[in-house]
Amino acid sequence: MAPTTLTADQANARLHELTVIDVRTPGEYASGHLPGAHNIPLDHLDTALPALKTAADRGDLLVVCASGARSATACRRLADHGITAATLTGGITAWTQLGQDTHRPVGTRTPLAMDRQVRLAAGSLVLSGLIAGQRWSAARWLSAGVAGGLVFSALTNTCGMAKILAKLPHNKPRATDLDDTLAALAG
Repeated sequence: MAPTTLTADQANARLHELTVIDVRTPGEYASGHLPGAHNIPLDHLDTALPALKTAADRGDLLVVCASGARSATACRRLADHGITAATLTGGITAWTQLGQDTHRPVGTRTPLAMDRQVRLAAGSLVLSGLIAGQRWSAARWLSAGVAGGLVFSALTNTCGMAKILAKLPHNKPRATDLDDTLAALAG
């Protein structure tokens, strides 16, 4: 079953009554998020289930990511646990394209957005495979493997490289940040 969706205009009109959950990495969240959004990266969603259940009992949840793909996944996982949530159609990208306000945490360094990290990593690996392939022909398989992964990613609307990059230290939430977020949602 497809999750309920809200457009950026609908979400903006109801922002004061929604609990917004941003499932992007902390680095992406730091680059700009909806006002009042709580950051719970998708790979920490299971840890947050009790707090999200409590927040959902108090009011409607809106789950946000960059494009809407990860938030739709999060909504389906929440629904599997009896938690109803809507996803933002087009994600933060659609939100900013309409000129809606975004907030950034004070004093945080803004790493590259995940899609840029994926493009940088994929491009670097392909280029490395081609350059190394000038000397060792077997190195060209690195480029072929990345190309195959990109095709698979496009066909399935998944991204294995993003899942790997999300595990890097600059993309992980500090334990205190996640604990504070969960306490705010539960309280």
